[in-house]
Amino acid sequence: MSRDSDKPCGAGRRRTARRRDRLERHVSEVLDQNEIDALLASVQSEVGGQAATATAAAAAPRPPRPEPQAYDFKRPERVSKDQIRAIASIHEVFARNFGASLSGVLRTIIDVRVVGVEQLTYHEFIHSLPNPTCFAILQAPPLEGQMCLELSPLIVYPLIDRLLGGPSNTANVYIPQRPLTSIEWQVVHRILERALTNLSGVWHNLVEAQFRVLDTETNPHLVHIVAPTEVVVFITFEIRLGQSAGTMCLCIPFNTIESILSRLTSQSWFYKPKPPSDVQRQRVERNLLRTAVGLTAFLGRTRIRLSELRGLRPGDVIPLEKRTSQDLLVQVRGRNKFAGQAGQLRGQRAIRVVRSAAPDEPL
Repeated sequence: MSRDSDKPCGAGRRRTARRRDRLERHVSEVLDQNEIDALLASVQSEVGGQAATATAAAAAPRPPRPEPQAYDFKRPERVSKDQIRAIASIHEVFARNFGASLSGVLRTIIDVRVVGVEQLTYHEFIHSLPNPTCFAILQAPPLEGQMCLELSPLIVYPLIDRLLGGPSNTANVYIPQRPLTSIEWQVVHRILERALTNLSGVWHNLVEAQFRVLDTETNPHLVHIVAPTEVVVFITFEIRLGQSAGTMCLCIPFNTIESILSRLTSQSWFYKPKPPSDVQRQRVERNLLRTAVGLTAFLGRTRIRLSELRGLRPGDVIPLEKRTSQDLLVQVRGRNKFAGQAGQLRGQRAIRVVRSAAPDEPL
């Protein structure tokens, strides 16, 4: 009886001990009040710091957002702005050279300047031109493709009139609304040849291209050198002759200059004139040797009173400061050049050059 009663009591004590252990572990896991207050304080400090950071970020000035720009997919910008500026600089040199060349031929002042450089489609370029007009198709090997050069009738006919002997005042020149005749085209070809010669010169640093006229046309709508949607570089010049003024337009397709665009981003595109050839030197020397210059031989000088000047009569003798043993000075355009002695040759007064004169030698 006693053994059986002891077994249940031992089992109960063991169960009671396990419950006590679990209760103690649970109590150890529960935080006391001090630990709870410390935890709440740390959470509040973190929240306050985040709020202060958010407030400071909201108060800081934000950089301005860039304005959106519209992009036209029908007219892609295939030539950069730096390349456009380089093309404009090159053709400003061409405008000065072409204006000087025309001024020498026409014996009057011709002003040529660049008005603008832009890129647009070939369709827009063609529809911006008048009809009829002076339209030339160009080639510039080794560049691929073709280019266009257009001269406005407003300046073509005054140039033709001047080349054929007309007056420099071109205000009253009649501008006919008709295509150019064959004779007028022959005169215009002289202008185009000078333009293309100067154009080849300024393009020399980019490519060894020789511009030449491939064909001419009066209706620009009949010329299709590229597709209507192809991008072209459109350069506009203003030509002014007296009171007449007109435009000249150069159209360069993108595929023609695509191979040399990389050179326009460097500094190698600056125009450098080619050194003169031996033929040019000989021509200049030959023309200079034919030039006539004036020589002035000075007997001497002296000073007299105004009363003596008023009393001079034919036969009076004026003594000079120069002695008879001194040489006479010979000047060329006001500068001392030679010194010589006066004499006579074949019934005319003459002077024999004996030496070179010093630049500061007195008369």
